[in-house]
Amino acid sequence: MTLTELRYIVTLAQEQHFGRAAESCHVSQPTLSIAVKKLEDELGVALFERAKSRVHPTAIGLQILDRARRILEQAADIRDLANSGNDQLTGALCVGVLPTVGPYLLPQFIPLLQRLAPRMPLYVEEDMTAALAKKLRQGELDALIVTAPFREVDVVTQALFEEPFVLLMPSGHPLAGKTELDAGDLAGREVLLPGEGHCFRDQILAAFPALKPTATRPGVTRTGSLETLRHMTASGLGVTILPLGAAQMPLYATSLLTMRPFVSPAPSRQLLLAWRASFPRHKAIDVLRRAVQACSPAYWRYSTAREHDPAGLVVENRDW
Repeated sequence: MTLTELRYIVTLAQEQHFGRAAESCHVSQPTLSIAVKKLEDELGVALFERAKSRVHPTAIGLQILDRARRILEQAADIRDLANSGNDQLTGALCVGVLPTVGPYLLPQFIPLLQRLAPRMPLYVEEDMTAALAKKLRQGELDALIVTAPFREVDVVTQALFEEPFVLLMPSGHPLAGKTELDAGDLAGREVLLPGEGHCFRDQILAAFPALKPTATRPGVTRTGSLETLRHMTASGLGVTILPLGAAQMPLYATSLLTMRPFVSPAPSRQLLLAWRASFPRHKAIDVLRRAVQACSPAYWRYSTAREHDPAGLVVENRDW
């Protein structure tokens, strides 16, 4: 029995498909299948029931999988401890990000991070919150950039910044004439939203309960990505609500799309940095945090101290 075999069965239980599990583990499907069968033969029990469309654990398999996850987490702790004596800014840092965060935040802070820690390569994995949390606990990822709320046992979180929501619309839209908007301005309008199960969709509906689809309001469009929402808005299919960072990406000319803030207190999402409490490279976490915050306009609005220079200028981030 090896840690590799344990990682294979944990991934297979998560994906419920040999092909997807093999892809996630970066091996061929026959390699993963042979390893799982070898472990079953060694243990003398069937860990999975195999069907044409899916694979799912047996009753004894569920118990073994629970222990396998704990063993992988403990192995990650051992690796962390072994690395604690090394230069904390040397060696790869593996970071997980959400699909609604990565495309907009990564291009901002990666160049600065590379200057602050040139011997620390950054590896990024994009996935949904539940999958990222599992990989963090198992040591496959060192840190996560996620949205609140996020709670995991033995995981530390730190607020990065609060990112307000804004309304994105075609420049000729009637609401473009207003400087600020409120929830009532969206009544009866076609609002483009992410699809069911999307965490950002849940955040929007929590902030704007009146947008929930009903029998009398079937016209809320559902899609899978924020980029698709922007393209649909640019095509004139409606308006959409986006985080500030996504709305500000310079994909379209200002003459085509317009964004407007909501009245204070504006709805927003809080971005968090999360890492295992046992992770020993505290300097790596700190330099990641500083790079993200230094390059994020939303952070400047959120918590940057301003001071007046003797020459009469307003100075921000003097220490940066």
